[in-house]
Amino acid sequence: MDILTGNGAAPAADLIKDATEATFMADVIEASKELPIIVDFWAPWCGPCKTLGPQLEEAVKAAGGAVKMVKVNVDEAQMLAGQLQIQSIPTVYAFFQGQPVDGFQGAQPASEIKAFIDRAIEAGGGEAAGGHLDEAVAAAEEMLAEGAAVDAAQTFAAILEEDPNHAAAYGGLVRAHIATGDLDQAEAVLNGAPAEISHAPELEAAHAQLELARQAADAGPVAELLAAVEADESNLQARFDLATALHANGDVEAAVEQLLTLFRRDREWNDGAAKAQLLTIFEALKPNDPIVLNGRRRLSSMIFA
Repeated sequence: MDILTGNGAAPAADLIKDATEATFMADVIEASKELPIIVDFWAPWCGPCKTLGPQLEEAVKAAGGAVKMVKVNVDEAQMLAGQLQIQSIPTVYAFFQGQPVDGFQGAQPASEIKAFIDRAIEAGGGEAAGGHLDEAVAAAEEMLAEGAAVDAAQTFAAILEEDPNHAAAYGGLVRAHIATGDLDQAEAVLNGAPAEISHAPELEAAHAQLELARQAADAGPVAELLAAVEADESNLQARFDLATALHANGDVEAAVEQLLTLFRRDREWNDGAAKAQLLTIFEALKPNDPIVLNGRRRLSSMIFA
């Protein structure tokens, strides 16, 4: 689909090469005047280098030609390592316009390596790998907000065909199925997420929304529950059920208010159910949502009072 059209991947050939002290000027300094060059300073005896090197190579290949990589064996380039003040390995630099623009030392998780490569690409004026996918996610989110949940789900699914580890697209696909009322499919998608992103904030939020949606299916009528609470304010189960019903009807702020009241009356009721429900609601919303900010502040003031 057109919305996913991005830069085609460049051939892997010539993206990665070994450099010596004699070729460093041409392979890195001069070459970086055209596009960013990732330089991996390593040695055969370095354990972490054996893990980091292949991870860097995969990330560079995935960038589709937006960056290149040069590997320097410091045992064979000791003068160069001294000039660049390489004090431990692995050390990785990103060069652009003949100068180092970013760098790190030691092994890194795959997410940090990708972020490093993305920063190097952006420093060179390029678009980070997957940038067009982020635009597609934004378009799908807009569809979802406008009620076109089926179209949003199709777009999120298409994004995941290109990048199976795109956490925002995974979370969006779950929420799109929730919006269509297909909670079983939403759960199946959530359970099928790759382990690498299973704890990403986008999936944690989608999990919280799915939990709340399942509760909504069993929520009672607001009017009856409100009457029960007004008749007996100490009826904490009725207050909890009222909060669930209010949330199911889209009145999130009122639901939070009822749960805060419940927590203030008896924080230990039903194994701390009010606090747990509040945290689920907060997790389902954006972190900067005013309801979240105000609710967390009030909950904290009660906890530490």
